[in-house]
Amino acid sequence: MTSLAGQLLVAMPQMGDPRFARSVIYLCTHSGDGGAMGLVINKLLGSLSLAELLKQLDIECGDFARTQPVHFGGPVEPGRGFVLHTADYREEATLEISGNIAVTATLDIMRAIGKGEGPRHSLFALGYAGWAPGQLDAEIQANGWLAVPADEEIVFDRDHDGKWRRALAKIGVELTAFSSEVGHA
Repeated sequence: MTSLAGQLLVAMPQMGDPRFARSVIYLCTHSGDGGAMGLVINKLLGSLSLAELLKQLDIECGDFARTQPVHFGGPVEPGRGFVLHTADYREEATLEISGNIAVTATLDIMRAIGKGEGPRHSLFALGYAGWAPGQLDAEIQANGWLAVPADEEIVFDRDHDGKWRRALAKIGVELTAFSSEVGHA
């Protein structure tokens, strides 16, 4: 299967894993022999804000960070932080994924965001979604996920509840078109 890095994975309505029900995941890496890694972009970690997290890390916090939520990035390594962001911010550890979106997992980007010197748009997530080699491809073939082209508007929009429906609509999919049973239209 061709690499889906830089695309959105949209959970199909029959997704059996409650952690991923109605999830939209930005896929950061995807290769046949190396597995896949992505960040859930439409689920928040309760009411935890980025400002509270920066305070715990003893990092200066400006106005921008005070209004930013913390996302549930996925169930793997829930204590590890990732910043999904526009590629106008770069450092040595930044992984440019596709188009104008990158990911960085350092304290330096957290400091830059805290000072208001970070990327134009960003999303902070704790944890990630990960798949072993071939696992994601098998889940897609079993109709667990639908791959959708990503864009900044969906990735960084603050309407988290609407991202799932909007991602599906982006490729012309209506929820009423889905059957509740796998393999039936």
